[in-house]
Amino acid sequence: MAWQDYIDEDIAEKYEIYDYRHAAAILANEFRDEFLEIMDALREFSFTREDLLTPGGRESPLPKKISHILRPLGWEEKQLHAKLVVDDVEIQSDSHKVDYLKGRIAFDMEWNSKDQTFDRDLYAFKTFFDYDKISVGILLTRSTELVSLFKELDINGKYGASTTHLDKLIPRLNANRNGGCPVLVFGITSKALVN
Repeated sequence: MAWQDYIDEDIAEKYEIYDYRHAAAILANEFRDEFLEIMDALREFSFTREDLLTPGGRESPLPKKISHILRPLGWEEKQLHAKLVVDDVEIQSDSHKVDYLKGRIAFDMEWNSKDQTFDRDLYAFKTFFDYDKISVGILLTRSTELVSLFKELDINGKYGASTTHLDKLIPRLNANRNGGCPVLVFGITSKALVN
């Protein structure tokens, strides 16, 4: 079965979707509550031209919109702390934080970070998965098709070629940077634009 068997058409129209290692099937069948919360959040999520033009500082308005939806539902930022003992020498091995974690599902959003951030996110998913703390990772980023909208708004410099978007993420997933962790990817398209 493909992701289309699990994800409603209205969401598929709004996002580009990529499914690695049957992530959609695992989410829909094994983690139904978390899956439905993510689907509802993606359905509710939208952005405006003003959102794109507003300086974000540390965090732009778009990730804040996702936080306002998910945090009240118990999705929390988490970091994995692990210790490894090799020949009686203890080695600390902390992971990077994931933006949202609930149960065994990790969710990260990358709207306009440096594209190397994807390496950090995928490594965190891999680490959490390898230590049996998550079963699936979900990444939300922008579709590369939004570049034409940025040009139209004359803000393409703000959203440069070396920032996070699908064309920077998909090759990393195809190179298996997520290890064995199933990952479901949503690329925000212009269909999420409301004005």
